[in-house]
Formats: sequence, structure tokens, C-alpha cells
Amino acid sequence: MAMTMKVYEVDREGHTRIVREEAEAVALEQPEASNRFPACECPECKTPAR
Repeated sequence: MAMTMKVYEVDREGHTRIVREEAEAVALEQPEASNRFPACECPECKTPAR
């Protein structure tokens, strides 16, 4: 069964801003068994330390 997902931000006054439009997300049949979070993939974390 597919799910839909939309990412948005809410400011202190309650105004919402859409960060990512609604998209379909398909769940894994068998998720990986782990108690760890996956490595961060943001540009700041991907950049090697100098």
C-alpha cells in the first residue's frame, strides 16, 4: 500500500510553507533491522573535514 508525503514548515505565527510538494512514498516490504540512524547525506556532512 502506497502512502503520500508532504514536507512543510510552520513558523511561530502558524503560517505554513511547503518545502516539498506531495509525493508518493512506497514502504519497504522488509525494513532493515537496525537500531542506528542512517548516515546523514546533507552537503555539509558529505564534505570531508579539512
